[in-house]
Amino acid sequence: MADFEERIDVVECKAPWGCWYQTLEEVVAEVTLEPGTKAKEIKCKLSGKKLTTVVRGKEIMNGTVAGNVVTDDFLWTVEDNKLLRIVITKSDRTGRDCWQSLLQGQYPADPQVYDDMEKKLTMERVQREDLPSESV
Repeated sequence: MADFEERIDVVECKAPWGCWYQTLEEVVAEVTLEPGTKAKEIKCKLSGKKLTTVVRGKEIMNGTVAGNVVTDDFLWTVEDNKLLRIVITKSDRTGRDCWQSLLQGQYPADPQVYDDMEKKLTMERVQREDLPSESV
């Protein structure tokens, strides 16, 4: 399972609707859905820096993302009709942009989780910088 390998070292921040985590390039929110939820029952939009997510008429998220993003590179998927995965691409992909919260003033990482996130991103950045340039 590629997904498992991808997430093996993920530092999750819990939220009322599920969790969010980040990599050097992306911030990912995973929303737990009622089983059987269809994509057509979801409205998920990133407009400028404003993220809005509505599931079956109920607002799940609404606010300004906590960092700079590439709005054209926004994706959301429904997996197994029970998980909504929202992928937001960071505009700074150097690993120096560690978000403290998903949305400004909402869903903050507690200090220990944030520290773990920063350590993980720093480690990823160092590993990437150590790669030979021909493998890029």
